[in-house]
Amino acid sequence: MADIFVSYARADRARVAPLVAAIEARGWSVWWDPDISPGQEFDLQIVAELKVASAVLVVWTPRSVQSRWVRGEARDGAERGILVPVRFDAAELPIDVRTLHTTDLDDWNGDSGSPLFEEVLRALGRLVVRESGSEPRAAAMTAAPPSRDPAAAPGRVSICVLPFANMSGDPEQEYFSDGITEDIITDLAKVSALSVIARNSAFVYKGQNVDATQVARELKVRHVLEGSVRKAGGRVRITAQLIDGSSNDHLWAERYDRILEDIFSLQDEISEAIVRALKLKLLPEERRAIERRGTDNVEAYNLYLMARQYCVNGSDWASRPAEATVRLCTRAVEIDPHYARAWSLLANGQTTLRFGLGRPGDDGLAAAERALALDPDLAEAHAARAKILTEYGRIDEASDEIDIALRLDPESYEVNRSAGKLRYRQRRLPDAVRHYEKAMELLDTDIHATGMLVSCYIAIGDESAAHRAAQIAVERAEKAIALDQNDASALAGGAYSLAVLGETERAKTWMNRAALIDPENVNARYNFVCALAAHLHDTEGALQMLASLLPLMSASFVKYAMVDPDLDTLREDPRFQALVAAAEAQLSRG
Repeated sequence: MADIFVSYARADRARVAPLVAAIEARGWSVWWDPDISPGQEFDLQIVAELKVASAVLVVWTPRSVQSRWVRGEARDGAERGILVPVRFDAAELPIDVRTLHTTDLDDWNGDSGSPLFEEVLRALGRLVVRESGSEPRAAAMTAAPPSRDPAAAPGRVSICVLPFANMSGDPEQEYFSDGITEDIITDLAKVSALSVIARNSAFVYKGQNVDATQVARELKVRHVLEGSVRKAGGRVRITAQLIDGSSNDHLWAERYDRILEDIFSLQDEISEAIVRALKLKLLPEERRAIERRGTDNVEAYNLYLMARQYCVNGSDWASRPAEATVRLCTRAVEIDPHYARAWSLLANGQTTLRFGLGRPGDDGLAAAERALALDPDLAEAHAARAKILTEYGRIDEASDEIDIALRLDPESYEVNRSAGKLRYRQRRLPDAVRHYEKAMELLDTDIHATGMLVSCYIAIGDESAAHRAAQIAVERAEKAIALDQNDASALAGGAYSLAVLGETERAKTWMNRAALIDPENVNARYNFVCALAAHLHDTEGALQMLASLLPLMSASFVKYAMVDPDLDTLREDPRFQALVAAAEAQLSRG
């Protein structure tokens, strides 16, 4: 991966090329879109490169300020504190980056020794040095250009951890092998000498028959870790092998066969073995960070992994995932009352049952605050608290909590999904798009956030992006249905996206099938209303279904419907207004 990611509009390529050449001449590697490998998925490589860059150089021009991609990449860099903006043609900057110092390069003319260009180099140099952990050196600006190989970057060795294969013979054990993979990625990311490819980029290869050299070439890493997990009864077997991506040589391989209670020490052993095989030094504080897992109890950990699988794959209003999450996490915190992540997940489940489904019981606030008392830096707990505050109308406080969560962990799926929901309810749709895009990238099985992204894009008039997201949602729904033919939520979410894509008959088939499988699924039926109203142009059918549905919806669900852009085509209809008035009156009577 490169030191510096250059964000720009393709129409400005001729102007940007001399800038890139001048930066590379100073000794840093630069990534811009001509570096995309032939046949590689465009979006995936952009995401991978952006995540690992030490600095993001955005080139503002009248063209680039109109680009959704450039604005999004600039926001990502600004949020991570690594954005260096330059400007040509007195371009009017996007409002969310106007407070950042921007260097005007209209008078640059390709002079690599100009004071303006030196100013840009100094800003980039501070970030590259900070990221590498090296001390600043006067020679940094004039060093010989390094190899494009990311492993040649000072102090950083690049690695991708491929999803460990589930060898248990039971698809329902997938949560465990995925959890092990995610933990190893997290552990290795704590090693300052390693540059670790993010989960969402690695999980693109899940279920695919790819070799290590292909992965290394596509993600531009030196090493690849692959393996498998077999969990049966009270035992677990993990195989792992570390491969040199350039030569396909095996640097290290091991098979572990242990009792399940040894899983934590086993994960520590794997991480430390990789560090040794790469001839790196594990600092004492890094070792301590790796060994902190939130719980020492294997049963609580296993319950948490199962609960998270239900939670992230369910919608914000689905009853069965929420019920399972609450049951599993309640048991997990009974076993280990100090398990902050389990408390945070419990809060999410309780919030869905109380507000999304209108059931009596805990609102989740106590569980969220318990999680924060145990771990004030747990981003997911701040996001959970934000969801609850939103339900009570405390929007400013909820926004503060989301901002904290994003600062603590901008790469968290749960945090970005919660941020997207809050901004959606505020009708801040461009912000919702940004977070739902991130959530979609971070979890390859996600259907809910992807469907929400479709709705957002349609509302802001970006039909091309809406179709792209809808296609992804349908593909993910198809995979979920292949695993469970009775997954009504996947059928309903997929039906909505099929309607967006104009596949009317297939959308109706999926809707009918979901209704037969789970006729009491309020969230699925609401998806049908949205599809009928916004995309199938069936106002009568949408109003008829909504009439039967509104009395079953919680107060929170009704409030959500009031801002849902998918229902905008119905809002001027007197019948819709009468239905809403009746629902609000019923809710006010308690």
